[in-house]
Amino acid sequence: MALSTQLHVVTGKGGTGKTTVAAALAMALAGQGKKVLLCEVEGRQGIAQLFDVPPLPYEERQIAVGLGGGEVYALAIDPEAALLEYLAMYYRLGRAGKALERFGIIDFATTIAPGVRDVLLTGKVYEAARRRTGNDFTYDAVIMDAPPTGRITRFLNVNSEVAGLAKVGPIRRQADSIMEMMRSSTTHVHLVTVLEEMPVQETIDGIADLQSERLPVGHVILNLVRPSLLSADTRDALAAGTLKPAKVAASLAKAALAKAAAPALVAGGEAHLERQRLQDGQREILQDCGRPLVELSSIRDGIDLGALFELAEQLGDLA
Repeated sequence: MALSTQLHVVTGKGGTGKTTVAAALAMALAGQGKKVLLCEVEGRQGIAQLFDVPPLPYEERQIAVGLGGGEVYALAIDPEAALLEYLAMYYRLGRAGKALERFGIIDFATTIAPGVRDVLLTGKVYEAARRRTGNDFTYDAVIMDAPPTGRITRFLNVNSEVAGLAKVGPIRRQADSIMEMMRSSTTHVHLVTVLEEMPVQETIDGIADLQSERLPVGHVILNLVRPSLLSADTRDALAAGTLKPAKVAASLAKAALAKAAAPALVAGGEAHLERQRLQDGQREILQDCGRPLVELSSIRDGIDLGALFELAEQLGDLA
């Protein structure tokens, strides 16, 4: 049976702003009045930094309220704490689990069997997504700030990771349940990119990898898109090579500005035009990827809560 809780997995090449996009998506959903859990699994405390709150513990904590009255909770999933919770839940080890932690067994287990670590991380997300409060799911949506695009398929495809470790038993059953959720129609894996050659190619490769494992690809989010700063006439003149420094200098003189700045202004305009051409070229490539695109504009003054609200508004259709 499909979960009614929506799971949004946000991935992207390092430096594309996937954590920011995950946070903005949480705010967009909260803006619709939804109760949202925003999870991170890489131990970077990026969510705490974005929302300017203390480092997140291994417990769900409210960090923001959306404009529509919805709430954003956050959770930093720690594999060691998740393993202790797992042992207590399935094997009732209790204090014995704490003893294992002191002896370093947890590090040993997740080092010799990295697939177990991914099961623990995704398993906690699974538990949060299926948890109920009364007759309703505790959260309307769960968002995972996931590993980068190059690792996302392996991370989500926990069945293959545990295939050689557990044929039966609780770990096997949990892996099967996680995969049922990951391939559910309520799950969406969104890929964040910037309009540059390497991130765009990694995004296209990531889509192919996810689809090969029947993992549901959602939107491709074009982040940090630079708006054109040139008028149509200026753009055409620069492209045609008819906008010369002398002409710009004459206009500067009429405005009582320094004519000496004219060559630098023309060079800057040409560089900006070239950057826009590169953006447009990469956008055209992504338009053939078969997934819907969402664009987020570049924000000059850094990312704070106000910027997250601004980005959330741009993500409205996706949410």
